[in-house]
Amino acid sequence: MADFQQNGNIAQFHNLRVRSNDELVYELETYAQNRKISLILPSLYSELEGPALANILQELSSVSYLHRIIVGLDRASEAEYRHARQFFSVLPQQTTVIWNDSPRMLQLNERLQKLGLAPQEPGKGKNVWGCMGYMIACADSAVMAIHDCDIVTYKREMLDRLVYPVANPSFPYQLSKGYYARVGDGKLNGRVTRLLVSPLLIALKRVIGDRDYIDFLRSFRYILSGEFAMRTQMLPDLRIPSDWGLEIGVLSEAWRNLGRGQVCQVEIADSYDHKHQETSKEDAATGLNRMSTDICKAVFRKLAADGTVFTPNTFRSLKATYYRRALDLLECYYNDAQMNGLKFDRHTEEQTIEMFAENLVRAGHIFIEHPEETPFIPTWNRVHAADPNFLSDFRKAVAADEAEYQ
Repeated sequence: MADFQQNGNIAQFHNLRVRSNDELVYELETYAQNRKISLILPSLYSELEGPALANILQELSSVSYLHRIIVGLDRASEAEYRHARQFFSVLPQQTTVIWNDSPRMLQLNERLQKLGLAPQEPGKGKNVWGCMGYMIACADSAVMAIHDCDIVTYKREMLDRLVYPVANPSFPYQLSKGYYARVGDGKLNGRVTRLLVSPLLIALKRVIGDRDYIDFLRSFRYILSGEFAMRTQMLPDLRIPSDWGLEIGVLSEAWRNLGRGQVCQVEIADSYDHKHQETSKEDAATGLNRMSTDICKAVFRKLAADGTVFTPNTFRSLKATYYRRALDLLECYYNDAQMNGLKFDRHTEEQTIEMFAENLVRAGHIFIEHPEETPFIPTWNRVHAADPNFLSDFRKAVAADEAEYQ
């Protein structure tokens, strides 16, 4: 993917293969002396037993410029939390494992519920939100990065390149998002980006007309990548979605809060592979079935907040336009795969497009029928305003868990 193309909306940083990564790391080590860099790792306990995380920790062990690593641990018992503490102890950086299911964390959640500020459902969004709150409470980092714990092809260079644009004090960027080619096991991956988001944004532009927000989203080469970095001054006012729309939600916040000159995307890998979600055609509450619905709702909500009026007729037209554009793009993907010697199951891909088309309409119905829905977790600024002691108590609870469950 080495080129020098710029789309004119946001800055794109390419890997032109003319500079050694060691030089990049040397600069990051210099910046980190005055601008501490921290990393958030949202993790299910099951990922400790997967094929990716042990290698990720080995790669991270050599990252000298990282000040702090915060692990948000979900779906873990007491024994599993103890094991996770031991598992992550190989990291030389200051590492904190937040046990999200501990009695202390549950009590803090009840405290938020009484204020009407608790996250509505568990998941990655809530996990990331909690880790960001802990980082705010620590008040010692200028740059925050985040990536998943299931990246099979992980190399430390991914993190180096991801954080550089926001760590460099002479650059204006507040948010950096990673991109790469999703190729693995001899086939094209990235189904939700290829088969849902890309044709949906094209269809939206045709049905509702030009919108700056749509142009902004279309500027990203891999819009659903889970790797991004930002300057921590953004965190207190960041609205995190509680559902599967986390990546879209963060970009929407960047569009709302930042100028285009403050956002960039950076090529962090030649290819990338991680755990693949099941399509789950028969279960709308799991897998890509639910993910696609949540992503559509996230986009519709943001457009509505910008003044777009949606009606049932809008969604009917949108479904037809999306379906046609998705099939057109499918032909491009098929030819691309053939030219590169990759496997391509056209029948399965078309079935997935059909499911996404139905979910587009379902998301539209939910959006219209439940206007009172507030899917965003409150900002940490609002939590602090309602309970000024919460963040310090949160940090104390994490420390108490560490002391009790060694």
